[in-house]
Amino acid sequence: MFEALVNAIRTPDIRRRIFFVLGMLVVYRALAVVPVPDVDQQQLSGLIERLPFLQLLDLFSGGGLATFSIVAMGVNPYINASIIMQLMTGVVPRLQALSREGDYGRQKINQYTRYLCVPLALLQAYGYLALLSTEGIVAPVDILSFETLSQMVTLAAGTILAMWIGELITERGIGNGISFIIFAGIVAQAPQGVVAFLQNLDIAEGVLWVILALVVVAVIVYIQEGQRRIPIQYASRVRGKRMYQGGATFLPLRVNQAGVIPIIFAVSIMIFPTQIASYFMAPAGTPPGGGTLVNQVAAGIVEFLDPNGLPYVIGYFLLTMGFTYFYTAFTFKPDETADQLRKNGGFIPGIRPGAPTRDYLARVVFRLSLAGALFLATIAVAPLLMGNVFAGAAGGFALGGTALLIVVSVVVETMKQIEAQLMMRNYEGFIR
Repeated sequence: MFEALVNAIRTPDIRRRIFFVLGMLVVYRALAVVPVPDVDQQQLSGLIERLPFLQLLDLFSGGGLATFSIVAMGVNPYINASIIMQLMTGVVPRLQALSREGDYGRQKINQYTRYLCVPLALLQAYGYLALLSTEGIVAPVDILSFETLSQMVTLAAGTILAMWIGELITERGIGNGISFIIFAGIVAQAPQGVVAFLQNLDIAEGVLWVILALVVVAVIVYIQEGQRRIPIQYASRVRGKRMYQGGATFLPLRVNQAGVIPIIFAVSIMIFPTQIASYFMAPAGTPPGGGTLVNQVAAGIVEFLDPNGLPYVIGYFLLTMGFTYFYTAFTFKPDETADQLRKNGGFIPGIRPGAPTRDYLARVVFRLSLAGALFLATIAVAPLLMGNVFAGAAGGFALGGTALLIVVSVVVETMKQIEAQLMMRNYEGFIR
């Protein structure tokens, strides 16, 4: 890996791409320290320390929420828009037709995703301001007031700017730009979390934690790269006066076909009740048991769904498994794959084309989805369980399963793309 990175630095074209990515990430990190006006930073810090779900949102915004910067929402609205469009592509015939039109259809779907991101960003910005206004961190929210509108537009514009930076990285750099934006935010929070973690940790626990972390990273890489290769045989075909010999290939089915999407879905579902309940909680400083009945019920919901509690861990685990099957069913359709194989003269040895092939692929995908669902659910809750094991240091280091999975996946995919770029240039040099 290090040899490939050194060779990439020596190659002018790849070096320019890498430096462009680094430059864009520096710009994004600079935006993360530009605060939205009229925000009480001291009370905001206290609220984030009091509500664990805000700590999770702050982690994925790269600390932008802690300062309530113009990129406090990160690229979360864009990710939500992308997920919605992917789900709609599976059920809306017009979008299905666009997805089959190659590059043109992909560009149109990306354009619709950007359009959808704007209202989602404004809606999420209003939700943030409504929550902060209940704690007196910002002025009372009034959708018709200039102050509220300016803050909503500022937050939405920050999300659009972050989305644009991500697309520039994808176009002119290496790797997926949106993933890099999330990656930069997570990594920026890591040093502070590690320092706080180590301050409350003895040597024996530290060694055990490092071993567990290395094992988790190794398992993530192993499962992420794992495939079930279905052999495909193509029959000989006659075109005109020529006979084309059939070939043999394979259909790669990944163990984790859903990526990190099920974890994002599960986190969103688990956080949503807490976020709504937090709007109705009693202001800070209210004595325990004080406030109205609505305030007490809201406080009970927030306490019940504490990320370090057993109900949250169990719900998180089950939802991640369920959404893995749900999302895999949208992304891989055995009937369409079997039909494409039949039309192109391909078949699985020992399996008849048509319905038998469809049923065989469905059984294989179901078993693979079970392994992928268990993997994702375990990775999602593992940091929460480790935080309970290392109770003295749990508050200092809260790198969640989604964050760990994103970091490892981005590093692995980036190195694979760099190696592919190097290999392509070696072939070009050989041909010349």
